Amino acid sequence: MKNVTKRIILLSGLVVALSAGVHAQSFEWISSTEGRVWQSVKVKLQTNAEQTPLLTVNGAEEGTTFKAWGTCFNELGWDALNMLPRNEQESILRKLFAPDGDLKFTLGRFSMNANDYARDWYSCDEVSGDFQLKHFNIKRDQTTLIPFIKAAQQYNPNMTFWTSPWSPPSWLKINHYYSVRSDRNQNEMAPLSDVALFENQTEKNAKVFPQQLAVNDYLIQDPRYLQTYADYFCKFVDAYKEQGIPVSMVMFQNEAWSYTNYPGCAWTPEGIIRFHTEYLQPTLKKRHPEVALYFGTINTNRFDFIDQVLSDPRMRASVQGIGLQWEGRQILAKLRAKYPEYKYVQSESECGWGSFDWKAAEHTFELMNHYLGNGCEEYTFWNAILADGGFSGWGWKQNSLIHVDSKAGTATFTPEYYAVKHYSHYILPDSKIVSYKAGENDKTPILVVMTPQQKQVITVGNFNHEVKEITLKLGKRYLNATLQPHSLNTFVEN
Repeated sequence: MKNVTKRIILLSGLVVALSAGVHAQSFEWISSTEGRVWQSVKVKLQTNAEQTPLLTVNGAEEGTTFKAWGTCFNELGWDALNMLPRNEQESILRKLFAPDGDLKFTLGRFSMNANDYARDWYSCDEVSGDFQLKHFNIKRDQTTLIPFIKAAQQYNPNMTFWTSPWSPPSWLKINHYYSVRSDRNQNEMAPLSDVALFENQTEKNAKVFPQQLAVNDYLIQDPRYLQTYADYFCKFVDAYKEQGIPVSMVMFQNEAWSYTNYPGCAWTPEGIIRFHTEYLQPTLKKRHPEVALYFGTINTNRFDFIDQVLSDPRMRASVQGIGLQWEGRQILAKLRAKYPEYKYVQSESECGWGSFDWKAAEHTFELMNHYLGNGCEEYTFWNAILADGGFSGWGWKQNSLIHVDSKAGTATFTPEYYAVKHYSHYILPDSKIVSYKAGENDKTPILVVMTPQQKQVITVGNFNHEVKEITLKLGKRYLNATLQPHSLNTFVEN
């Protein structure tokens, strides 16, 4: 190998070789701790192990091919970006989306109709009874989401996009309202409407999420309404295509198992199967065969419920992949074991509670380890940028990768930003996930990757309060390292 002696490291690490007999000798080690990020040194592999290896890579591993990192385009993110001077806006967009930027995002998600990080509720057609969708339009999106997306496309014109709704137009729902639950402080939904969610069901199970399952589909299950909603998906894809924003994949619903006071929609297994197999999939196949249909976004750990849906032969023939987020992570491995024929993606990284702190960075670092290590081909972050407390239009305070102070007109790159950079800056599209170790037991998550350029990349975290001595066996050599407490680490082959 050329330039093998150029980089060596001093802290901790990992290394891997995919083909027998080929072993990197030198790696750049990038390490971040709270208040001291992106420190670079060099490290060499050794012929002896200093302790029992936490991970062994022998070159015979078969792994998933990773496809894309991405983020969501939301109205409040657009507002936050526009609080900054123009030159700083462009700098941030370059860092997020340019092929030579920091995070190198190539994937974008946006919502069909308002989500909880819209300014307020809207849909593309709130005209009750408009089954022909004559009043469908994306005028609101043309003032917010579309300019945001186009600003990103200037730095990466080859981005791909996917979409899902949080709520159908209110007139398509049994409660005629955008949310699922009433909330006297956050919406104007009549409290008596809540009875439709569970009816007389009272049983709760504290070990699962949600503790109770909806007994009614909130989308009206009349054929005329179901077909109109399938047509609505296609109209939305058409409208964005006309704007130069091609949608390559859709999911039927964001978090069908969060019964929220912000835009949402509850579903039963029967309703999910009916809408997918009888309406959405056939309509997409006829009008947009280029658009993939994934089942998601799954945010429940009730495996039996998801299994009931996927075990239906019609459903299995209708969807090409599965998207998971939040509690869905808990059943990812079990789903892949039973349904290996699907593609799997992480559909929304967890957003925290507006802390913008190092603990949030460690959590996000571990999430990436879990989803990539368990075979997800794509990873989508939630808000890339928010202002001030990170409050949604419905009062939820959340994190973001970049934090804007609206009064000062300045931006701060949060600890989570660097957690993401430790992965996305080096793990490029078409990289192969070679091996991984979860961090639940010893708080030391590890991921080993081979990039398309045949460069080995290893990420490792130490979330303990003390220094962690580690060894990795990479072929016939060892990486012996001392990881600083609460550190994020990436090792990149020279």
